[in-house]
Amino acid sequence: MMSTPDPSRMRLDYDHPALLEAGLAADWHTQLAKWFADAVASGLPEPNAMIVATATPDGRPSARTVLLKAFDEERLTFFTNYTSRKGRELDANPYCSLVFPWYALHRQVVITGRAEKVTRAETEAYFAQRPRQSQLGAWASPQSQVLKGRAELEDAFTEMAAEFEGEIKAPPHWGGFAVRPDAVEFWQGRPSRLHDRLVYRLVNGEWTVERLAP
Repeated sequence: MMSTPDPSRMRLDYDHPALLEAGLAADWHTQLAKWFADAVASGLPEPNAMIVATATPDGRPSARTVLLKAFDEERLTFFTNYTSRKGRELDANPYCSLVFPWYALHRQVVITGRAEKVTRAETEAYFAQRPRQSQLGAWASPQSQVLKGRAELEDAFTEMAAEFEGEIKAPPHWGGFAVRPDAVEFWQGRPSRLHDRLVYRLVNGEWTVERLAP
């Protein structure tokens, strides 16, 4: 019988330079851009992968991994089926959390904020960049709905491929969400579990920086 690894004995001491206030960028998006560039340069697979956590109005949470597709000084954007579980939950309760889990760098970025749908023009512009197979998949998949089996999804894809011969527009139920942060935490692993946690927090319209205990 194969033995099960014991997670309680799995330990790794992180040995990285300190993340100090003096070395922090003046704003969260510049700091995020720097760390994102580091993640890309390190060769991490899909460095733009982030966990999106949502919750229903009565507080039942859910989380999943999606891909960041854009960010600037005001917001971070990802795309999805609006009828999916996350889409429905963000419609009912727009507050969410994003996490970039850059394990290999012993770093993570945790963001909280409010999500809003992007314009249809933004959705169409991004959708036009997607590979044709991905465009067909967006039409074929009733995301988060129960399927009878794999064949149902594959049959739907085949039907969409036959229906669309030329340009494919984004489905009306598909589009982007832009998250406007109110807090952005940068976490750096450090020896002895004395990790560095610096948070940009929006307070009364102004951004401040706080240090949190690890």
